[in-house]
Amino acid sequence: MIKILLFNGSPRSYGLTYTLLNFALKGVSSVGAESKLFNLYDLELRPCLGCLSDNQNSCRYPCVIDDDMQKIYNEILSSNGIIVATPIYWFAPSGTVKNFIDRLTVFENMIFISGRSLVEGKVAGVIAVGNDGGAVQTISAIVSALISMGFTVPPFGFCYHTRDEEPSENTLRDAFNVGRNVALLAKVLDKNESSWYDVKTVEELSAIKEEVNMLCKLNKEGALPKRKVLINKLTPKDNLVLASIEKSKDENKYK
Repeated sequence: MIKILLFNGSPRSYGLTYTLLNFALKGVSSVGAESKLFNLYDLELRPCLGCLSDNQNSCRYPCVIDDDMQKIYNEILSSNGIIVATPIYWFAPSGTVKNFIDRLTVFENMIFISGRSLVEGKVAGVIAVGNDGGAVQTISAIVSALISMGFTVPPFGFCYHTRDEEPSENTLRDAFNVGRNVALLAKVLDKNESSWYDVKTVEELSAIKEEVNMLCKLNKEGALPKRKVLINKLTPKDNLVLASIEKSKDENKYK
């Protein structure tokens, strides 16, 4: 059975963050998936030590830090997806949620050790709640990190509430659909047996780089004369741009 984990990143297991997360839980259940909710503030989650900054291969599963994250790691590995709900603290997730996200790096960094992220193909959803701005910024930070680790975010895979009042019917519906769509996409991806991240060799990358560089060079040779005509319409003072273009013409920089 598809299993989705839900993480409450608020110190209050009765506030709006927790409320919307439970609507997401109902969404998970509505499509026949199993769910399990964790209150992160009830767990001992120590900050990341940044091991990989000293040695790339030292950051790996299981993490060297012996705390409650070890239990969470095992739960995530046996699940199909996660939903993270956080209050908005100064335009960012709560400190506990940040620690939680940072500590998931052990899964992503396995790419450099075994050739594959351990959360590749799992699904993620995000909920952010506050009584001021910063919702999109908070969600963007979390979603960007999770996607970079190998998680997939479904359509309508996040929701937020930023008013000092009860959530509207639309917001409650959004939260419900975060859970529903995370579970639905997990069902689809559960059938996939291919790797999502292709670890190519240095030789393969070099061949691709040579081909792309040649393409960029040909495009530049074709486009530069037309660009010069357009730039020449600028004032004489602005024609200093032309000198800069001429200087870089023969440099191997194709942007």
